Amino acid sequence: MEKHVQVLLNKISYASITIATLTLLLFCIQTPQTCFDSSDPNSNSHTHFPKSTCDLTHRPYASIEKRNHRLWSTKAWVKAVSSYTSLFRDFYALGYISNQSHILIVSAGPGQAVQALNGLGVEEITAVEVVESPPLVSRADPHNLPFFDGSFDLGFGVYLDRALFPKRYVEQIERTVKIGGLCVVSVDQCDEDQAMKIVRLFSKSQFVASPDVYLAGERRTAIVMRVN
Repeated sequence: MEKHVQVLLNKISYASITIATLTLLLFCIQTPQTCFDSSDPNSNSHTHFPKSTCDLTHRPYASIEKRNHRLWSTKAWVKAVSSYTSLFRDFYALGYISNQSHILIVSAGPGQAVQALNGLGVEEITAVEVVESPPLVSRADPHNLPFFDGSFDLGFGVYLDRALFPKRYVEQIERTVKIGGLCVVSVDQCDEDQAMKIVRLFSKSQFVASPDVYLAGERRTAIVMRVN
């Protein structure tokens, strides 16, 4: 009697395994209704399940020009460019830069400072960031700038306070600015004592000024140094 029961249980187990296997195979080869367009006469409900939505849904390629147009027309972008324009106008008034200046922007982000300088008439602008944003910003490590010594009239480090190695960051900007040129670094708004700690990061430049500025929605302090 026990032997007959065991045989029956084995048959039930085999049947269950077979049903489960067939069900799994059906799920693997059949695409759910939500994953294909039922109105498309060429759609095949038995195609393999797509690896991603991109396998099925056509997404037109957006050119760099189109992406930049969308970015540059946002209110945040326009306000950021306006804030940099205000800063650079002050630089013009103080004689720090002119339309003939060759300017380096480090930690340039997507390039608001570059666009501001372009709008003011500066033609020679080199901007770098760890992630490039063509056509305004190229890719480079701010701690190892790929430029010759004394290449620029002014070097502007937008975010010294976010650098991994502040001393190295300052040294690289200072190295690439010609004698008599200016190094400018920006940090979170700080008092005079804190500004002097930043000044000591420079090894061959003289302190000029440390005005408080407003950049891209942030209150910051710009440390201006002249290379000796």
